[in-house]
Amino acid sequence: MATYTATAVDGVAYGLLLFTVAAGLSLVFGVMNVLNLAHGTLYLAGAYLASSLPGSPGGGGLVTLGLAVLLGMLLGAAGGGLLAVALRPLRAGADHLDQALATLGIAFVGSWAFTEMFGAAPLPAEPPAVLDGNITIAGHGYPVYRLLFIAVAGLLAMALHLIVRRTHAGMLLRATVSDPAMAAATGIRVTRVRTAALAAGGAITTLAGVLGAPLLGPAPGVDVQVLVLSLVVVVLGGAGSVPHTLAAALLVGQVQTVGVIAAPTLAAFLLFGLVLAVLVVRGRSSASVAVHA
Repeated sequence: MATYTATAVDGVAYGLLLFTVAAGLSLVFGVMNVLNLAHGTLYLAGAYLASSLPGSPGGGGLVTLGLAVLLGMLLGAAGGGLLAVALRPLRAGADHLDQALATLGIAFVGSWAFTEMFGAAPLPAEPPAVLDGNITIAGHGYPVYRLLFIAVAGLLAMALHLIVRRTHAGMLLRATVSDPAMAAATGIRVTRVRTAALAAGGAITTLAGVLGAPLLGPAPGVDVQVLVLSLVVVVLGGAGSVPHTLAAALLVGQVQTVGVIAAPTLAAFLLFGLVLAVLVVRGRSSASVAVHA
């Protein structure tokens, strides 16, 4: 029981890591209706940044972590803005397949570039030395950094929810999602809102890579792992809802940690079985609404 308790806490940390990535993905999909398959590349960029700054592999100080966070968010915002410019020609008549192919090509180029720069072996990404300790939970030593990450990610989730629901920027986002044509008619610059959404989504995702590097370090293939699980979170939680995305991410985190220990052969089937069930239920609900209409 003690092992499951510690693993459940680990699942919360992993789930919040997925939430931080999926929140940016959900924001981009909800506002721009863009299926961004290069999203995992932004996470990997943040993770490699965290491991490559001086002192990071050996457990740099809090100043190094703060610098990595700042540089990571700037890098992610710039990457998101460039992606918005690259996808602008596709907006007029592009469907999700065109978007997926374009962003998948960008992801392949990014993955190749990271392998050329950092090699094919996983790189170490230690937390700051002052946070590199353990706290006893249910008789097991649990890393202090992971508990701090849980607290920071929880505050980020609360901040994102308040921004979307209570601020002027959130109002612009919700108006653009609800009816882009009407939003444009009222004077909202939809193109700027969409570009800002991609930049914000990129910044959040790269921030997840910087802070999550000690949990899920930089290595070839991590971008695909993060992307797939984030897509699962978005499907389960729905695009545009911070609380639903958070609940779905915590569920996926538990399945990927506790589920793997309790039922290693069934965990993956359970996860994608949930996705299939959600898609079937939503499909039937949409069909029912169409019939009544």
